[in-house]
Order: sequence, then C-alpha cells, then structure tokens
Amino acid sequence: MSARTSDPEAYLRQPAGVAERFERIRQRPVILSVRHLSKDFESDGHRRPVFEGLTLDIHRREFICAIGPSGCGKSTLARIVAGLDEASGGEVLLDGALVTGPGPDRGMVFQGYTLFPWLTVKANVMFGLEMGGQAPAIAEQEARQWLDMVGLGKFENAYPHELSGGMKQRVAIARALANGPRILIMDEPFGALDAQTRAQMQGYLLQIWRKVDVTILFITHDLDEAAYLSDRILVMGANPGRVVEFIENPVPRPRSAEQFQSPEFLALKRRLEEHIHPPMEVEEVDLLPMVKLTHADDEVE
Repeated sequence: MSARTSDPEAYLRQPAGVAERFERIRQRPVILSVRHLSKDFESDGHRRPVFEGLTLDIHRREFICAIGPSGCGKSTLARIVAGLDEASGGEVLLDGALVTGPGPDRGMVFQGYTLFPWLTVKANVMFGLEMGGQAPAIAEQEARQWLDMVGLGKFENAYPHELSGGMKQRVAIARALANGPRILIMDEPFGALDAQTRAQMQGYLLQIWRKVDVTILFITHDLDEAAYLSDRILVMGANPGRVVEFIENPVPRPRSAEQFQSPEFLALKRRLEEHIHPPMEVEEVDLLPMVKLTHADDEVE
C-alpha cells in the first residue's frame, strides 16, 4: 500500500499532551476573526473571484500557517489582514475592531528584503518607532533590545547590503515586532533563502515567538515548514479560494529537526499532500516534433 493511502487519519491520533495544548489554546481569546471574506479582481471587464466565503478565527499567541495551491489567495488574505488591500465583501476584525487599513497593531514581513538600504540596521528598526512618536533616545534603546532579541546586536551599525539574506529577514522581523503588533503577518518570508539558512530561520522564529506576546499568520508553500512551525494549518483550495480544512498540528512542542521523521510529522505531511497534490490519472504526453540538434554518438532513453 502506498504512503499516500496508508492510514490517512493517522494525523488525528495526537500524542499525550497535545490535546491538552489545543484545549488551552481554545480557552484563549480570539484575536483575529475573518467573516465571509471575499475578494474579486476585474480584468477586461470580467470579474475574477480570488476567494469567497472565508471564515476563520485565530486565538491569541497561536502560530497559524496557511498553505494551498498557487492562486488560492493566501497572499491576498495576508495583505487584507494587514490592511494593504481591500476586501470585496465580508470583514476582518482584530480584537473586535474592524480592519480598514494598515496599523501598528499588525506587523508584516515579506519574502523580499524590504529594509531601507540607506539606513543602518539600528535605524531600520528605529524607523517605525520614531514614526509612531517615540523620542529618538527611547527608540534607539528599544531598537537595541529587539536586535539583541534576534541575535544581531553586534550588527547595529551595519547596512543591509553587508548582511546575509537570513540576517536581513531577522532585522525585518525585529522592525515589525518593535511596534508591538498584536499579530505578525509573514508572507513566504523564507522563500528566497537557501535550504540551510531557511532551516536556521525557522528555528530563530520559534525562539522569538516563544519570547514575545504575538500571534503569527505565516504564508508558505512548504509543507515541511508548515508542519514544523504551526499550531494549526489553514488549508486553502483554489478556483475560487476557500477554506478546505483547518488542521490541528499533532507534532508535540518544543519542536526539533529530529521530529521530521516522527510518525506524527509524516502522517501530517501525508495529509497535507493529499490536499495540495491529490492523486491524478497519468495522461499520455503529446509527442514533440523530432528535431535533433546534436550529433552525439550516444543515445538517451
């Protein structure tokens, strides 16, 4: 029997202590409510729905990963929650207040490096604090505390071009958290990093999250990443985007790389693959024109 079809409900059998963890999470207040959210784009006079009818609740200090095929609206959902895009219908409530635009109660980290290249690392983290009315001396003190938090205190006077990709994203996280947001929205933040740096950043992020009172909505295409980081995983479908399932992650915390081979991790990943890569009938491939552009003696099969 294939791995895809063997014991598909295994991910539901949570190890001891995991059920209690989710019960504690459910007892926390709901910080983010999405109600009947829809988003349409107009193209050549035609309406194209990105997603419709999205409804979900996220509790305080939850780590939520959102996955789904390209075009399901994951990044659009993140931008609407951040207040950077407007919904076509429905509403987003943060702590019961309607989201109508950007605000300091939400931090955003993008995949691209969005640091100001003309400012030092410290000045980048200070920027939002000063824009919010902090005195420069106070902003500098707080910026240093956040840089120490992400392990970059020694680089406060460096410029972004002097940093590696992972270090730049740590500065971006520090800058987003310095404003004290209620929720941190991360849109494929490690997607441009190499595999080793990405793994390091995942570990850094979990360490930071444990120390800070913040809820995280994390967009990713990487199923391993979602299984490693999340409390729950929002699985979205496409055409139009919608909530397919909200899965409680059975992998115990604290997480470690060794858990990538645990039964809970592997069963959860199989479940995610069933949603994202459902079994398909193999179709015959059309034969291409036989134009040969080589005179090599060896033939390939």
